Parts: sequence; C-alpha cells; structure tokens
Amino acid sequence: MPRYRLTLEYDGTPFLGWQIQPDGPSVQGRLVEAFRMLTRSTVDVRGAGRTDSGVHALGQVAHVDLKREYPLHVIREAVNYHVRPDPVAILDVQRVPESFDARFSAVARHYQFRILARRAPPAVDKFRVWWVPQVLDAAAMIAAAPRLEGRHDFTTFRAASCQAKSPVKTLDRFRVSVHGDEIHIEASARSFMHNQVRSMVGSLKMVGEGKWTADDLTAALDAKDRARCGPVTPPSGLYLVRVDYPETPALV
Repeated sequence: MPRYRLTLEYDGTPFLGWQIQPDGPSVQGRLVEAFRMLTRSTVDVRGAGRTDSGVHALGQVAHVDLKREYPLHVIREAVNYHVRPDPVAILDVQRVPESFDARFSAVARHYQFRILARRAPPAVDKFRVWWVPQVLDAAAMIAAAPRLEGRHDFTTFRAASCQAKSPVKTLDRFRVSVHGDEIHIEASARSFMHNQVRSMVGSLKMVGEGKWTADDLTAALDAKDRARCGPVTPPSGLYLVRVDYPETPALV
C-alpha cells in the first residue's frame, strides 16, 4: 500500500491531545474520520509525537497507508475539507517509502514555549500562551537555561505516568529569547519524555521569579527526584514546531 507523509498544524485547545481518546475529541481521531470520508475505509494515522491536551503544533508529522494512490493535492484538499470546522490543517503531503515511520524515523523534535509576562491578561492569545502576570528576569532565565543541555538523567522533569524506558535523554538545545512582553523557550532533542518540556519551563520560571538561582536549577536536575521539580506549566503555551528526519527522497 502506498505510504504518505503528512505535515500538519493544529490548535490543541479543543482536543484531548493527539492520540485517540475514548471520552473526547483528538487530533488523530479527527484525521481518521476525515480519511474515512476520502477513502471509504478506516486507516491508521500515526504521528511523530503524542502532544498532550491543549498543546499546539506548527509542524507535526504523521504517516498513513492508503489502499491506492491518490494525487498529493487531492489528499491535502480533501482531508482539510472533511476535518472542518476543527482547527487542523494538512500543510504538505509527500509519497514516501514504506520504511519511513513518522515516529521512529525522526532524528529531532523541536518545541517552543511562549510565556506572556505582563499585568494585562491575553485577549487574542488566551489559549496560546502561558500568562504570568508579573515581569520575569529574562536575563537570569537566559543564563540558567543551558544548564539543562546535554545528556542527563531527567527524572526530576519526568511525569509520574511517563512510560519511557529510560529517564536518560540528550537535550540538544534549551534556550531563551525575549520578544516584547513574551519570553520564548526553545527545546530540541531526539525525543522527550511525558511533560518534560513543561516541567523544565516551569522550573526555569522559578529562576525568572527570583525564587531559584541557576545553581538551584542544576541541583534540581542532579537530584533525580520528581519532588524537586518546579510547577508544571499549563499546556497552552507549548508548540511542536518541527520534526527532523534523515534525507529521504519523496517517491512522487
């Protein structure tokens, strides 16, 4: 069966996350329904990452196997039509070899977290940022963030329900930048554990508040103790920005 790679974006606000859930809407579930309308059959849409409830994506990647070949633009336009009015859109479709797997072929995942640090609450971006109604010390956060980069045991920043085989991961990038009233945190790694980014950002915010120093952040990491983690952020500020793969030529 021909395999297709999908690049898509979505607003995670109305969904219980990427993965199909028995008690509410999911991004994966809506895509399965849309493909059923196109193909008149049930297909399995597999994503590169299982974003949590309320988490957004600008560059999620998925793959799907169809019983016959379709023009690429037909897949994109038909699925985008059938998924309406939900905030999901396929941006690009490629025909790829059967060896391509959206999850297991990925070599890097890139996330961004947006903090809005000001007294006034967000109106337009209410469900797209983490509103912190105070000024944060961005310079302290910029200096502390790289302390988490590298290969470490990230038990402190791992959700209790995480099913990853090992807490040891390599964090390739964890950097902070300032954009007006917003503070952006960029996190890149081959893979992340459940709630890892939100846990690290919540702890970094403690530095911005002056409650922790950079040394406190390092100590929390070294403790390998979930109880030493700062508060986990809400999901609204988190975005899956991009997923990287080895160069694989498209078949069409």
